[in-house]
Amino acid sequence: MRYHGRDLRKGRYSSNGGAYLLTTTTHGRKPIFREFQLACCAAREIRSISDSEIVEVIAWVVMPDHIHLLVVLNGDDLAALMRRLKSRSAIGINRLRNASGSVWQKGYHDHALRADEDLRKAARYLVANPLRSGLVDAIGDYPFWDATWL
Repeated sequence: MRYHGRDLRKGRYSSNGGAYLLTTTTHGRKPIFREFQLACCAAREIRSISDSEIVEVIAWVVMPDHIHLLVVLNGDDLAALMRRLKSRSAIGINRLRNASGSVWQKGYHDHALRADEDLRKAARYLVANPLRSGLVDAIGDYPFWDATWL
């Protein structure tokens, strides 16, 4: 079965204080974040939303063609959070590439963590993505991740 961006929105609900695993991919799954400066730009925008009061970013990782975030909402909803992240990062990325157009695919995937799910375990799993995908031999060798507890 093939899903479309509109299908990802069905039944989506944002809960203030809720923890979410979020994933969004680049347009056409192009590995633009293999370019160091573009990955730095995405990381800066993640840190920028982390510094705001709308969300607590527990962990994040920028992969070559997508990003993962583990967040706790503090007032904004998921749609507004993702719009802000994708919009601001697209502006910076396009400026660096001297280009225009889409940087991100429409939509995003979200998973609301249940009360019994361990945030630390979820954060560790998320930041180990570069290791599991074979990008590095040790997570400390990968520059584009961060986590509150690690």
